[in-house]
Amino acid sequence: MLHRILADGVLALHLMFILYVLLGGFMALRWPRTAWVHVPVFIWGGMIEIGGWACPLTYLEVALRSESAAAGYRTSFVEHYLLPVIYPGLLFPEGIPRGFYIALGVCVLALNGIVYWRLWRRRHQPLASTE
Repeated sequence: MLHRILADGVLALHLMFILYVLLGGFMALRWPRTAWVHVPVFIWGGMIEIGGWACPLTYLEVALRSESAAAGYRTSFVEHYLLPVIYPGLLFPEGIPRGFYIALGVCVLALNGIVYWRLWRRRHQPLASTE
């Protein structure tokens, strides 16, 4: 039971991480200092998708789920509703084409690139003349 709870916690953390990768740039528009944390996070997230790598949180969650499988509990709410969001391949047994993940990574990098370009322009705009 403990492994299942821990695995569900890792899954929730993973979902929050993904949301931060996607939307953290908008936080930086409001609070520019958060960019120091978000820039490496979104680069990591985009490169994981483009490179076809697995996030370390995935390995941790899989290990915890395999430990909990011996307990024989039925799937939890978190497993049932959040796993398909984070791991869409579970919805498509034939597998999602590699190109989809590459496109997803490029979109993550492009979206955040646009947000940070706007932030950079805002901070480097010349002040309006008072004449």
